[in-house]
Amino acid sequence: MKFIDSHCHVQFRAYLDDMDEVVKRSLSEDVFMISIGTQSDTSKSAIELAERYDGVWATIGLHPNHLHKQEFFDTNEQIKTRSETFDSAVYEKMVQHEKVVAIGEFGLDYYRIPDGYEPSVVIQDQINDCIKQLKFASKYNKPVVIHCRDAHEKQFELLKNEIDAGGLTKRGVIHSFTGNVEEATRYAELEFYIGVNGILTFSKELQAVIKEVPLEQLVIETDAPYLTLPPFRGKRNEPRYVKYVAELLAEIKGVTVEEIAEVTAKNTIKLFNLPL
Repeated sequence: MKFIDSHCHVQFRAYLDDMDEVVKRSLSEDVFMISIGTQSDTSKSAIELAERYDGVWATIGLHPNHLHKQEFFDTNEQIKTRSETFDSAVYEKMVQHEKVVAIGEFGLDYYRIPDGYEPSVVIQDQINDCIKQLKFASKYNKPVVIHCRDAHEKQFELLKNEIDAGGLTKRGVIHSFTGNVEEATRYAELEFYIGVNGILTFSKELQAVIKEVPLEQLVIETDAPYLTLPPFRGKRNEPRYVKYVAELLAEIKGVTVEEIAEVTAKNTIKLFNLPL
């Protein structure tokens, strides 16, 4: 079986000491991966990583948590961000690279509003920046990787507006989906994929939702180094652990792991136009 981890961050500092070993371990276990950019620096380093390996690709984009300076803990890792806005001139230098397969991750995150900022200002900044990146993706005919947390109604509206205007012809994926069946259905109507990861382990509600989502709409991911699922809970996640997401999804869907691997790989190849 061959798996594709459609969303990981192997270029992050969590892998500073053994990045290449992590990639090689995953590739040796027939796991390809897409390393996702979250700001200008990590977008650039994702490309540099992808350049070194067949079976590794990159995306470029600005995560909403990087729009404003803040500090927080995410799965026991301290995250420090600087204020950054999406500068198309910076990303235009990267978007033409042959290993860049999408724009993202970007989107709306109403869950984490940084201290010291007016929430309405933060939300409007996120909306403005999201629109910029949607239009950038349309201009360069790339799919998008959407980060959406507690903001599905507005996120859907922004995606639909861009599609109705003739953009986003390559559509995209809603990464780390935690919404309900109705929201998943609405994204399906826009021809978007749903990304599932280790959160499935922790949420019976999400398992019930994903059971109702057609397999042809799903891609699997780790979000490594985050969201590690059993049997490695509490440790740093790696792309090769995506097989455990596949095993859980197979159990939920009542199909074989082989079918999950085959269909989700096919979906990921189609979504990102991978040369496989």
